[in-house]
Amino acid sequence: MSRFLLGLSAFILLSSHWSTASAQSVGLPAPRLLTTWPMGGAIGSQVEITVTGENIGDAGELIFSTEMIKAAPKLDAEGKPEKNRYVVSIAAECPAGIYEARMMTPLGISSSRVFSAGALPEILQKGPNTTPATAMEIPVNTVCNAAMSVKSIDHFVFEGKKSQRYLIDCAAKRVDSKLDAVLIVADSVGRDLLVDRQGKTLDFTAPEDGRYIIKVHELTYKGGPEYFYRLTVQELAAEVPLPKFASTRSVSSASWPPAGIPEQAVLAEQEPNNTSAMVQKIDLPCDLSGSFFPAADVDIFEFTGKKGDVWWIEIGSERLGRPTDPAVLVQRVVGEGAEQKLVDLAEFSDIPSPMKPSSNGYAYDGPPYDAGSPDVMGKIEIPEDGQYRLQVTDLFGGTRNDPSNIYRLVVRQAAPDFAVVAWGLHMELRNGDRNALSKPIALRSGASMALEVVAVRRDGFNGDIELRMDQLPDGVTATGLKIPAGQNRGIMVITADQHAPQGYRNAGFTATALINGQEVQRPCHMAAMVWPVPDAWSEIPVPRLVADVPVSVTGTDPAPISIAANEKKVWEVRAGEKLTIPLIHTRNSEFSGASMQLKAFGYGFEHLPPFDVSLTADASEAVIDLGALKTGPGDYVIAFYGSAVAKYRDKPEDNPRDIVDIVVTEPVSIRVMPTEAK
Repeated sequence: MSRFLLGLSAFILLSSHWSTASAQSVGLPAPRLLTTWPMGGAIGSQVEITVTGENIGDAGELIFSTEMIKAAPKLDAEGKPEKNRYVVSIAAECPAGIYEARMMTPLGISSSRVFSAGALPEILQKGPNTTPATAMEIPVNTVCNAAMSVKSIDHFVFEGKKSQRYLIDCAAKRVDSKLDAVLIVADSVGRDLLVDRQGKTLDFTAPEDGRYIIKVHELTYKGGPEYFYRLTVQELAAEVPLPKFASTRSVSSASWPPAGIPEQAVLAEQEPNNTSAMVQKIDLPCDLSGSFFPAADVDIFEFTGKKGDVWWIEIGSERLGRPTDPAVLVQRVVGEGAEQKLVDLAEFSDIPSPMKPSSNGYAYDGPPYDAGSPDVMGKIEIPEDGQYRLQVTDLFGGTRNDPSNIYRLVVRQAAPDFAVVAWGLHMELRNGDRNALSKPIALRSGASMALEVVAVRRDGFNGDIELRMDQLPDGVTATGLKIPAGQNRGIMVITADQHAPQGYRNAGFTATALINGQEVQRPCHMAAMVWPVPDAWSEIPVPRLVADVPVSVTGTDPAPISIAANEKKVWEVRAGEKLTIPLIHTRNSEFSGASMQLKAFGYGFEHLPPFDVSLTADASEAVIDLGALKTGPGDYVIAFYGSAVAKYRDKPEDNPRDIVDIVVTEPVSIRVMPTEAK
C-alpha cells in the first residue's frame, strides 16, 4: 500500500482530553519574528540589525520580501556570526516603502515584521530622553528609530526657522508597532503647541526661530521593545500637500481596488455639494474621488436615470486605510419647484463579511479575521426615467475633521468579479481557546497545514472559484478545496512529504473562475496576526495582510501524526452508495487519549457525521454514506479535521508537554458516478 499522503485532507486538530486544558499549550512551536532594531534604513545604505523572536533558535537567514534588501550575518572580531545580528544592505534603486522581514529558522520560516526603507538619513534613539532637559537632538529631514519605555514620555528637540513648515510624523501602528502614539510639538520650555492622539501627521509651521520640543508617549503609558516607532522631522514647502506614508493593509482591503480601475479617479468632488440647492451633476458610469471633510460632511450627486438600468455602487475609504464608515442613500427626485420631493430608493452601508468572524477577536465562534468592510457595495435598479440623487456620508463623521479622510466612489454597470483572502485555520475549542496566533507556513516533515480561504463576490458573480498554489519547495504539494458556487469559503491544504528537505520558496497563490465564458484569475492575499496573542482577554488581536506567501519545510522536526489514505488515487463510488477509505497512521508522538474525532471539509461533505479514529492503532477507515449525504454525481475534493492532545518534546531529552494543534494530510479526490439504471 502506498504510504504517500493522498488527496485527502485529514485535519487532525490535536486535543481530546479537555479536562486537562489548563495544562495544555495551543499550537506546536512556530517561529515568530517579533522585533528588528532598528526597524528600517535609508535607501542605498547598510544598517546593522538585531532581531528577537519566539522559537527562532539558532536562526539562519534574515529574508526580505524584495530582492533589493539583503542581509548577511554580523561577524565578530574572530570572524564568527554574532547571534541574531545582521548587516542589511538596501539597494540604491529600492523603492521607498515597507517590506516584510522574516527569519529562516530550524523550525522553518517565521512570521513577518515590517522593515521600512526610506529616502531620509536615519538615526537611533539615545537615552534617557524622558525630560525636556535630556531631550535628544534630531536633525531636520531625519528619521529616528525609537522604542517607548513604560510610564515615560520621550523628548526630542529640533531647530526651527520662523514661518518654515515642518512635517512631524510618528509611524507606529502602520509599521506593526503596539504603540498608540500621542504626538506633541512644544516650545523650548515644553509648553504644548500642537497635539495629536489619533496617529496623524502633525503639520507645523514654526512661529519664530528657536528650538522646539517633540514629545512622544503611549496613550496609556505602556512601553517595551514592541512599542517601537519611527519619528520623522522633515521640512515641507508651504504649497506641498502632506505626503502619504506607506502602511500595512487591513484584511478588509484585500477586496480593493476593483479590477481595471485607474490609480487616480477620473472626476473629483466639487464643493459645495451638500444641499438640495447645491448638488454636483454627474453622468453614469462614474469614477470619482472625494473626502469626508469638514466634519459631518454630506456630498450629494445627481444623475439622470433610465428605466430598467441597473448600476452597481462601490465606495472605497476604510479599505484605503481611513477610519471611516461610508454610507450611501439613493433617492428619486419627484416633481419640480415647491412640489419637489425625494423618494428613497436604496440605502447601503457595510460590505458584510463573507463568513461570520469571531465575535470577540479570537477563534471561538468564528475566525479572528474579518474580510468584510464598513465600505459600500450594492446594486440599484432604476424604476422610472428621471433624476436621481446619490448622497454619500460618513456615518460617524460628526467629530472627524480630517481632509485626509478620502473616498473613491465608483458607479458601474455589472462587472462580475471576486477577491480572495486566506489565513491559517484557527481552532474553536470547547474550553474557549483565546489564542490569536500568526501561522507561518512552516511545515514539519509529514505534516500539512490548512488555510481558510474566503471570497468577496462582486456584481452578482456566483460561480465556482478554484484555488491553486504553485512554486513550492521540494517535497511540498498543495491542493485547493474550491469555493463552490453560491458560497464564500474554501480550503487550501499544503503538505510536506515524509522526506521533504529543509527549504523555502515564495509560492504563487491564485484563484480562478469562469466569468461570462472567460477565465479570470485573481491573486489570493494572505492575512496574519501582527502579534501573537496567547490570551485575547488581555489584548485585542490585530490582523493584517502580508505581502507574499513564503512556504517552508523544517526538515528535522516531524509531525506528531500523519494520517493518509492507503492509496493515492481518485476514489470512485456510485451515487447513493457507501465509500470506505482505508487510512494509515504514522505516529511520531504519544497522545493524551486513545482516539480523536474527525469531521469533513469540502463541498457536499460538510454534513458527514463525525467519526472516531484511533491514536494508538496504525490504521483506521473513513466511511462515507453518499445516500445519507444526498451527494450528486461529480468530482469532489474533501478533507477531514479533528482534535487531539499530543505530548510534544522541544528536544529529545526534554519532558513532554501537552500541546493542542492542527495536523493535516493531503486531500482526497472522490468521483461520484451516476446510479446504475435498473
